[in-house]
Amino acid sequence: MPTLRWLTREEDLKAAGRAPYRLLEHVETYGEPETDNMIIQGDNLDGLKALLPYYAGQVKCVYIDPPYNTRSAFEHYDDNLEHAKWLSMMYPRLEILRELLSEDGSIWVTLDDNEAHYMKVIMDEIFGRKNFIATISWQKRTSPDNRLRLGDAFDTILVSSKDTNVSKNFNQLDITDSRKQNFKNLDDDPRGQWASTDFTGMTGHATPSQFYTIVSPTGKKFPPPSGRCWALAEETFKKLLRDNKVWFGKSGNSRPRLKRFLSEMEGQNAWTWWPNTEVGHTQESKKEIKNIFGDEDIFDTPKPERLIQRVLHIATNPGDLVLDSFLGSGTTAAVAHKMGRRYIGMEIGEHAVTHCVPRLQKVIAGEQGGISKAVNWQGGGGFRFYRLGEPIFAEDGSIRPDITFTQLAAHVWFTETHTHWKADKARPPLLGVHNGTACYLLYNGVLKDKSASGGNALNTKILDSLPVHDGPKVVYGARCLFNEARLKALGLIFRHTPYDIKGR
Repeated sequence: MPTLRWLTREEDLKAAGRAPYRLLEHVETYGEPETDNMIIQGDNLDGLKALLPYYAGQVKCVYIDPPYNTRSAFEHYDDNLEHAKWLSMMYPRLEILRELLSEDGSIWVTLDDNEAHYMKVIMDEIFGRKNFIATISWQKRTSPDNRLRLGDAFDTILVSSKDTNVSKNFNQLDITDSRKQNFKNLDDDPRGQWASTDFTGMTGHATPSQFYTIVSPTGKKFPPPSGRCWALAEETFKKLLRDNKVWFGKSGNSRPRLKRFLSEMEGQNAWTWWPNTEVGHTQESKKEIKNIFGDEDIFDTPKPERLIQRVLHIATNPGDLVLDSFLGSGTTAAVAHKMGRRYIGMEIGEHAVTHCVPRLQKVIAGEQGGISKAVNWQGGGGFRFYRLGEPIFAEDGSIRPDITFTQLAAHVWFTETHTHWKADKARPPLLGVHNGTACYLLYNGVLKDKSASGGNALNTKILDSLPVHDGPKVVYGARCLFNEARLKALGLIFRHTPYDIKGR
């Protein structure tokens, strides 16, 4: 598969691995204390890396609205990155976002023409070309830009996943009033309003049973149109005909079409054209921001709540986890909160404090802007505010002495399994069993012995005291007193902390 090349590519591809694992320091909880929602202030590369031990494979939907690289100045962002620097910023972040995404999850990225085409190439490289789902055109304007002879009307939303079948499980949209107007009841069918749909299909995968002649109530014969076949086998068609689900027109001599009843429809499928009448536009989003923050402080490129609502409606269900690592003014978190989704939002700038936190406080208080009335939002819920703390490892490569067993355990488990650690399932020093292999951590006197030959070192006494597992074992510790032959005989792999943690 072709890959995108730029000057610093080889170094940039190592950036995700070089980023330090930092601790997340809880600052304050707002609203209900028992909440999974998080707002994190700090660089989003380090922030995403800090989430890995806890949330790898857990995020159902990633929505990001990164800098567009438009070569213009913005108050809250450096949106004037040279192209190669923009690519070097995005690539490692996408790599970590992929690890955070669940197997049935999807990522949605909003951009304009400045970088959208390049983003498509690197997303294909990271997520797999076969896992690309769609390019959505969001009509962001209500009329042409009078300053330009050929102005842009839309932004692009690129959608990818970790699995090719993800889009099959996307939720349908609610049936719009304009769509309902297409349903009539021309024959007074007791089942109610219906719309007729085409009854022909492509011949590429057709079977012989799809080539037959249909006779209308007036006796007119209809073979399949040239180059087409009937969409269903003849026996299936006859059953539908007996059930009055075939429409031959008011006169009874038109080509047959199938009746689709409004009462049988649970929703309507989305497509890749999103007009602003359905999901809002930039003027709507600026008005929303103005109502929240006032006239003096308006973001240049906010997204309307209705746009994010559609993304989350399609890609998630209540209780699913949503992540936005370019949170901006906090729209994704606000919409997720109102829609009953769990969320993690991340922002490096001071507006994480000055804008995101106050906005979500207003949401908790029952703020009625944006989608609030549409979803009957009455307030409630909560979120926790975090800042990025110190790295787990000191500059000399050693584990910092104030790191707790629980903090290191989450990191070790992710290092070994690339999954998040479930602390409530652990029996320290046994962290858990993954694919038949038990993982143990000897650290910080977890066995009540900090001596060099004791609790943090693997010897016969410690081995005998470990929770029993009938199968292969991996033990992380500061020291091992067994030789390679003994380890092999025991079916055991020993990994040194910190060296084997940093190197894996």
